[in-house]
Amino acid sequence: MDFKPIKTKKIYEEIVEQIRHLINSGNLAPGDKLLSERELSEQLKVSRASVREALSALEIMGLIEVRPGEGTFIRQTTVDSIIGPLALILSIEKDTVMELLEVRKILEVETAGLAAERGTPEEIEIMGESLKQMKLDLEQNKLGEEADHKFHFAIAVAAHNSILLRLMNTISDTMKQSLRTSRQRLYLTPGTPERLYKEHKGIYDAIAASNPRLARERMYDHLLGVEKQMMETIDFNK
Repeated sequence: MDFKPIKTKKIYEEIVEQIRHLINSGNLAPGDKLLSERELSEQLKVSRASVREALSALEIMGLIEVRPGEGTFIRQTTVDSIIGPLALILSIEKDTVMELLEVRKILEVETAGLAAERGTPEEIEIMGESLKQMKLDLEQNKLGEEADHKFHFAIAVAAHNSILLRLMNTISDTMKQSLRTSRQRLYLTPGTPERLYKEHKGIYDAIAASNPRLARERMYDHLLGVEKQMMETIDFNK
């Protein structure tokens, strides 16, 4: 294990990065035992508190497993060990907003196409119920955020891809937290709620008609418009 001395303010992040690199390169394999906290501290030339913080982050990510009385071991790679780091990165990186919106567009366009191909009548009915709630919110001048979220989630479920669904959940949850104010402004912009409902209705119609090409086109157009409008309201100086 060839570790390098740490030369940065974010010490624990550098430790995490080095261990992840060793895992990705194959120098650390599932089942391998890590050096002790003291040994890591000495090799990395950092405090044991920084090592402890890094190990805690790696455990949350699902990359390592701490076995009381035995030590710390590299875990078998699973979907959770992929989703976990993604969720952590999205939650702490403030400059990824634009990239996050792009990723959402990439994922949801294909998701809509898969839903049109694979969605069951019951799953399409759930989309329809979300759409009805959006219309009711519109008529009662309420924010339609929740119904919007349920609509997109229903599409992800109808795509019948468990990994895609979990990725969608991770991105969707992060967007709800980091872009909450911008989304609320979106719904408060005159004419926007009506336009959003119409776009969702178009996506629903394409999926219900089992038309993957049209579902992808309409989802892309919808997300592109939302992306442009939201970017106009985001304060990147926060």
